[in-house]
Amino acid sequence: MANDSSTPVHLARMPAAPRRLLLLTRLLLLTLSALALPAQDSPRAEVPPHIVLFLADDLGYGDVGFHGSRIPTPHLDGLAAAGARLEQFYVQPVCSPTRAALLTGRYPMRLGLQCGVVRPWAEHGLPLDERTLADALHDVGYTTAICGKWHLGHARREQLPTRRGFDRQYGPYNGAIDYFTHLRDGGLDWHENDAASHDEGYATELLADHAVGILAAHDPQVPLFLYVPFNAPHTPLQAPKEWLEKFAGIEDRAQRSYAAMVAAMDAAIGRILAALDEHGFEPERTLVLFLSDNGGITAFGSNGPFRGQKGQLHEGGIRVPALLRWPGRVAAGAVVTTPLHVVDLYPTLLRLAGARLDQGKDLDGRDLWPSLTAEGSAGDREILHNVTPWSGALRVGRWKLVHNGTVPANAVAGPREDRFELFDIEADPGERNDRADAEPELLATLRARLAAHRAAAAMPIIPPNEAPNGFRVPKVWGETSRD
Repeated sequence: MANDSSTPVHLARMPAAPRRLLLLTRLLLLTLSALALPAQDSPRAEVPPHIVLFLADDLGYGDVGFHGSRIPTPHLDGLAAAGARLEQFYVQPVCSPTRAALLTGRYPMRLGLQCGVVRPWAEHGLPLDERTLADALHDVGYTTAICGKWHLGHARREQLPTRRGFDRQYGPYNGAIDYFTHLRDGGLDWHENDAASHDEGYATELLADHAVGILAAHDPQVPLFLYVPFNAPHTPLQAPKEWLEKFAGIEDRAQRSYAAMVAAMDAAIGRILAALDEHGFEPERTLVLFLSDNGGITAFGSNGPFRGQKGQLHEGGIRVPALLRWPGRVAAGAVVTTPLHVVDLYPTLLRLAGARLDQGKDLDGRDLWPSLTAEGSAGDREILHNVTPWSGALRVGRWKLVHNGTVPANAVAGPREDRFELFDIEADPGERNDRADAEPELLATLRARLAAHRAAAAMPIIPPNEAPNGFRVPKVWGETSRD
């Protein structure tokens, strides 16, 4: 990517000595600033931590060993034992909105991305005037890399990851690619540094290979942000023969393939964790996060005790397994029951890294650090699960309002009749007891709050769920991008 006067210098491309000098200068300035300002809620590290963020695709709350799954996930279970389980962690009901919220700290309704995923033929993506997590970390000296699914736009060059703050990129742009051929609808969707890659192999294992390679080549004295958004275990349900054989006892073919995909992803995570140790990334200086981008599909996955599934606004579609490990900073085996949202990661990580939060756009996320030691009460916090022209959900403290909660996230129109439900999530996390009739005043208050969010939302971009007439799949996705 060519730099101009408005583009920050990429530290990863500077010679080692000047880069270290610049980093030391920035650290000194951060230290002096910290002495002059009130203490931040997050414990800003003396040296910025490495950040490794794993994101699973369509993994259900109940599909991990530490939540009782029949699928063994020993490496994720090890992370849970060594760190904190975030037991009320919320995301968006489908993947593109979650990824946008993660990278901006802002609800998708502010970005026009509240109505489903970015389709392969879509012209839109994450708005270009949004500052990303990678941008912000890059500005304070981090090397930034993405190994995995982007799914935030590829119609124009400026939408691609290397134009959105990432020094290095590897993997697909779209969802639902073939795990072996790396094709989506007949077009190649596998890229390295935003150019076509013809690497052969199973997608999950290739992503791990590349992430391990980045760790092997990286100087641990330079802070690293490694974002690994797996496309597993999203459909198509495909796994190598050796993994399928491990689950031969599962009769249902789809469930067997899904179990194999989850186990293969867990093994890939284990390889990356081992590479951290092997290549000098000190655990006390390395923050590791894991979460899923939305709930699972119940035909072959499990959302544990929760109602609903991917694409829906009941808990099964939006409450996901989430972990945070940072030895010396986070107690091993901690269980955090405070409600948290994926938008919280942006301000939390920026504060830990010493990056600025003032950016000219409102943040919806909160610093989650105090919650790691809190008692777990929801308090009066408001979390917007989503709002579209015809559906939405809102949690305030222990109460949750759901408007047309079973309308699919990728819908292009609403139902004939509206339905509002009200749940006491702390007492009824399975959403079995609708309290709408019993609490009319509370219902009216929360409906007014949801209506206010709807009125303030950006115009939603509603892409067609089928390719428009005349659309031709490119030979390589993204290569026909317009500058």
